[in-house]
Amino acid sequence: MSVASVTGSPLGTAAPAADPIKVMVVDDAVVVRGLVGRWVADETDMVLVASHRSGRDAVADISRKKPDVVILDIEMPDMDGLTALPLMIAEKRDLMVLMASTLTRRNAEISLKCLSLGAADYVPKPESNAGVTTSPAFRRELIDKIRVLGRRRKVAGRTFRATTAIAPAAAGQRVAAPSIVPPSAAFHDHAVKLRPYGTTLPKVLLIGSSTGGPQALTVVLKSLGSFIERVPVLITQHMPPTFTTILAEHAAKATGRPAAEGRDGEPVLPGRIYVAPGSKHMIVKKTGGTTVIHLDDGPPVNFCKPAVDPMFTSAAQVWGAQAFGCVLTGMGHDGAHGAGDIVSAGGSVIVQDEATSVVWGMPGAVAQAGHAAAVLPLDQIAPKIVRVFSGDRS
Repeated sequence: MSVASVTGSPLGTAAPAADPIKVMVVDDAVVVRGLVGRWVADETDMVLVASHRSGRDAVADISRKKPDVVILDIEMPDMDGLTALPLMIAEKRDLMVLMASTLTRRNAEISLKCLSLGAADYVPKPESNAGVTTSPAFRRELIDKIRVLGRRRKVAGRTFRATTAIAPAAAGQRVAAPSIVPPSAAFHDHAVKLRPYGTTLPKVLLIGSSTGGPQALTVVLKSLGSFIERVPVLITQHMPPTFTTILAEHAAKATGRPAAEGRDGEPVLPGRIYVAPGSKHMIVKKTGGTTVIHLDDGPPVNFCKPAVDPMFTSAAQVWGAQAFGCVLTGMGHDGAHGAGDIVSAGGSVIVQDEATSVVWGMPGAVAQAGHAAAVLPLDQIAPKIVRVFSGDRS
């Protein structure tokens, strides 16, 4: 999630916890370790259990300190984050790892690679130590993500299911990001009221996602097959610049179809995948009878930029009942308002279930608002999309 520098926090502060979230910080910069350690200590529901300057030291300490969440830097001496990550998860399979890296292309590529190796999420780090100390947005995003992942890790009676990894590990064991499944299989039909699918054949696929989204997106896009040739696909994933560029490249490789960040004014065409660029909302407009991409540099929505709600709402205005939305794993509630606009226009929305989500925030918000026609495991989403676009309303 790209969290903007705005007043307040999407999650707020926490009450004292009898079972605090245990945090380990792994970063070669002593300034960063000290500062993040103090931020964690300031939170009543968290406790710092260890702080290390290299991946090797952290791996050796996992089984002893048993952290719930690890904040892992990428570039470190002795053993870097990419090498340490699978070793950490091998030591503790339910570990939630949050990658922290600066916004260089190399680090963005490595961070996305780490998601395929088992990291739960990432947070963009200011480029200098001075930037870290003066960025309230970085502190807010980091603490919010620790809290969401830590709470998810501590669900009572939890068991664990691995999601599908997006690519094989470069070396060593292939490990997927942990997803928590409560004993009740996470989703109760009686807990959420599903709505009927729209009666009009959809003509556009709109996908929104956040935490865990890159992995889930690749699974869905790969499974759509030749279907993508028939319709345009618009994606908003909570990501900063550079990350979204690489995400679009991954989408192109996964599907064999043209995929790129949306450009202002370009027409929306079948067979193409458009990814909202970091720090811009991607919406659609009608211009002279042609549907085009419009990049909006307005304020954050739901603390996010890009946000899913503007894309969904604009799509409902342009395509009406022909709009079809899909909300995948993610923290927060972005997409719930826009999903309501889609179904009000006669379209349909489906969401990923809790059992296969890294965080069931966004899809849960849509489902609990009564906007979802289906709540599905990740591996059933693409087949359902293909059937609905072929006229199946069951």
